[in-house]
Amino acid sequence: MSESATATAAVREAGQKGTPEAGRSLLSGVSLPAAAIFAPALEHNLAWMQRFAEAHGAHLAPHGKTTMTPELFRRQCEAGAWGITLATAPQCRAAFAHGVERLLLANQLVGEANMVIVAGLIEAGADFYCVVDSEANAQALGRFFAARKLRLKVLIELGVEGGRTGCRNQAQVIALAQLIGAESALQLAGMEGYEGVVHGDDPVTAIRAYAGLLVETAQRLHADGLIEVDEPIVTASGSAWYDLVAEAFDAAQLRERFTPVLRPGCYVVHDHGIYREAQRGVLARRADLHEGLLPALEVFAQVQSLPEPGLAIVALGKRDIGFDQLPEPLRRYREGGDASDTLTVEGWTLTKLMDQHAFIRLPEGADDVQVGDIVAFGASHPCLTFDKWRRVCLVDDGLNVSEVLETAF
Repeated sequence: MSESATATAAVREAGQKGTPEAGRSLLSGVSLPAAAIFAPALEHNLAWMQRFAEAHGAHLAPHGKTTMTPELFRRQCEAGAWGITLATAPQCRAAFAHGVERLLLANQLVGEANMVIVAGLIEAGADFYCVVDSEANAQALGRFFAARKLRLKVLIELGVEGGRTGCRNQAQVIALAQLIGAESALQLAGMEGYEGVVHGDDPVTAIRAYAGLLVETAQRLHADGLIEVDEPIVTASGSAWYDLVAEAFDAAQLRERFTPVLRPGCYVVHDHGIYREAQRGVLARRADLHEGLLPALEVFAQVQSLPEPGLAIVALGKRDIGFDQLPEPLRRYREGGDASDTLTVEGWTLTKLMDQHAFIRLPEGADDVQVGDIVAFGASHPCLTFDKWRRVCLVDDGLNVSEVLETAF
């Protein structure tokens, strides 16, 4: 390689934002803004959700699209996860390339190019599942995988009226199961659902009814001899209502005939927004659960301008943090200071987020704010923060970087 090519490669490698440049402390040596995961909270969440699943006789297949961070996949599997759930064929390929052998594509597999990816994974030894909800999709999969001389394990998806994908009723599920049985390259391996598309004035009652129908339909398929594998699965559950799904699976004693699989993804780092609120609901419904999940992901950025009284501009924007809800200022530090020396952000309100700038309205009396101050922000919906980073810092409570985790978006 020429000197110029080597230099270009070095610049490209070093060009990732939010990584250590002059030391391992977020308060002095890391280029900000930076995304950071607190290791103690991460370890707590991994253990907490694994215990929850096991207490309900269920397996855990965390949704990997949340983080697309192979090192976190490894930690989830080592904690006891049955497999990893993904949303696209390329995501499945990335997870398999980093050692995940059981892959659950909680989505329809459409398009020949995506089928090529999956066929390669199966040929390489992946234990792969995907979902189907239509005759057209099942027939297209049947033709493609028959030509490749492979068998594809599929799950029928049960949806809801006005929702997203999925068969709309049990009769459609049964008809599709019979069609799958006629496709030599397909193997019906169970049922899949997603309760997050269930809405209404009383979502708890509606989700319990949906989970009950999912279980009932799976049992009907089994009773009718339409399932073709020895260990079929029934799977559902996002990150908000997993307790209701787990209760439905447990109450039906599904593990006598099926492998129940829960698929929350955001639990691994939790959040400071919609899932914090959802967790309050879980703990209110379940007095036997203790402490709950802990927010582990924060984004650190610096005050870059104090252009007028009551206004601070922070070097943080939509390219750095999720914004389906505006980020929440959590704590403040002096650059080069100690993690134990926190400064107040009480009364700070983030009012506007641009590509690379956050507008903060300061309360009266906030006269100690300085250009260069470092602010930790919490985000809602971690999926939409992770996808803005190629590297994420794993830190201890002293804000020292112990590891830099690479994402695979």
